[in-house]
Amino acid sequence: MTATQVLAAAAALAVVAGAALVVAGLRAPTGRVQVRRARRWGAPRPAPAAWARARWAAAPAAALLGWALTGWPAAGVASAAAVLGLPVILGASGRAQRQIDRAEAVEEWARRVADVLAIGVGLEQAIQTAARTAPAPIADEAVTLAARIAARTPTETALRRFADELDDPTADLVLAALILAARRRGPGVAAALTALAESVGEEVVARRRVESDRAKPRATARAVMGITGVMIVLGLANRGYTEPYGTALGQVVLAATLGFFGAALWWMHGMTRSTPPARLLGAGQEDPA
Repeated sequence: MTATQVLAAAAALAVVAGAALVVAGLRAPTGRVQVRRARRWGAPRPAPAAWARARWAAAPAAALLGWALTGWPAAGVASAAAVLGLPVILGASGRAQRQIDRAEAVEEWARRVADVLAIGVGLEQAIQTAARTAPAPIADEAVTLAARIAARTPTETALRRFADELDDPTADLVLAALILAARRRGPGVAAALTALAESVGEEVVARRRVESDRAKPRATARAVMGITGVMIVLGLANRGYTEPYGTALGQVVLAATLGFFGAALWWMHGMTRSTPPARLLGAGQEDPA
């Protein structure tokens, strides 16, 4: 590639990147979407929707850069697919770990509420007291729950909002029990909550064991991607070796090869991904009573 081609590719990349940023800015979420996102995921965490928009904005720039540097349309398409798909594949382990950490935090929070209930205080006071030492993964949501109760929001309504903020099927089990306790105000809530916390703790241990087993195929997938990336770089450095791919037939063969490789990676990703169970307190679900 000549210096003129490199400069042209860089200029085109800058134009596409600027246009993508403008489009992303024009499609920025409204205040209503921002409130919903903060409600579901918590303010300290990066918004998944924003990260997805950033990847879609970067994909055209990556496609143009890959095409310009290699002269192969198939390389451009592969570059865009890599920008869109690799963060999802590589981030699977981190997402699963965060979900387990939140479930473990729910267990710890439930035990603290049960401990406070055991000394004879009311449910609302127990929730407010437990919020002061809530585990970090759910600390913001627990403080918000306590603030709603302090502001005289009905306890059941506050608990349901708390469940929506956590957005976790495991948390729904604990919060459904608290909703029933808020309605009936009977004895034995602390014991029931402790039993639920023990059940959640067993589930956390099982989920950690499963994730440990899934770490092996994930490491294999990362190794395959690394080796393939090195081979691609070496192949591009030796243009005589990859010259046959510059023909029309070579582009078809390259596109098919990269497509099969991407499909295999996604299949491996699917093998290590679990489908979460339906939420007990989600929208459209039946009342816990």
